[in-house]
Amino acid sequence: MKAIVYEEFGSVDVLKFEEMERPIPKDDELLVKVHATSVNAIDIVFRSGAKLLYGITKLMAGFKKPKVKILGVDVSGEVDAVGKKVTNFKKGDLIYGASRNHGAYAEYLCIPEKNTAIKPANMSHEEAAAVPSAACTALHGLRDKISIQEGQKVLIYGGSGGVGTYAIQIARLFTSEVTAVCSTDKLSNAQSLGAKAVIDYTKENFTKNGQTYDVIFDAVGRKKISYSDCKNSLSEKGIFVTVDLESVVFKQIRNKKIKSFMASVITEKLDFLREQIEAGKIKSVVEKVFPLRQTAEAHKYYEKGHLKGKVVINVLE
Repeated sequence: MKAIVYEEFGSVDVLKFEEMERPIPKDDELLVKVHATSVNAIDIVFRSGAKLLYGITKLMAGFKKPKVKILGVDVSGEVDAVGKKVTNFKKGDLIYGASRNHGAYAEYLCIPEKNTAIKPANMSHEEAAAVPSAACTALHGLRDKISIQEGQKVLIYGGSGGVGTYAIQIARLFTSEVTAVCSTDKLSNAQSLGAKAVIDYTKENFTKNGQTYDVIFDAVGRKKISYSDCKNSLSEKGIFVTVDLESVVFKQIRNKKIKSFMASVITEKLDFLREQIEAGKIKSVVEKVFPLRQTAEAHKYYEKGHLKGKVVINVLE
């Protein structure tokens, strides 16, 4: 099978287009013919070997050499074979999901049954491949971590990125009071996704405008904002929720107004998202699609930042 392989950490130049052996599924896995995948921050971290979280990501990615040869976690594709313990899928099913062990930058991927679901019928594979990691992160942070309710005022910081575009839409499932923070050229997109109000961060600092919110959801991470920045913008019982990786590890659990988390991609969440997608309540925002051969260019494009939605890789092209 064709795959994007890397055997050392570094720039996008370490990503090579090669032939690899097709993987064999374990008893609880599906062998999926990959149609599309997407680029996530974890792919960039693993490729570069970045020493984030005081070396913790090096523990996951490898210290001297990569632990995995093929990156990519999100997948949308067709089931080619199933392990003997798989009960809910069969050959020919169209599925989407995410692999915790990477491997999606390839024509075939083995993925546990528990991390997959039937693909939304009204989405292309490119649109579906954008969903799993980003949308499950937004869903877990807003629904599972804090259980937002109708009437609560929610602010999404980073409303134009991969997680942020889904966070706007997921927040709107539960409350109409959603505000998105993004740059000038992305304001109309945030409004089209359901934001009742938008704030252009290039012109206004939301932490100094006197408004308060019941939930501030940091969909960016990377220390762009912190609880200290936002505490005066929270209501009396307001909560600051962040996807920042260092906050996830060190949690700051002594402060009950801060919530951080790592979101798993599991069937229940994917089924919930599919229902909302098929009902027309959630859609994917895909900024750019690259063919598999140009995965290095996809990484380079992602690393420029300031994205409007997701960067997707079409594996079949």
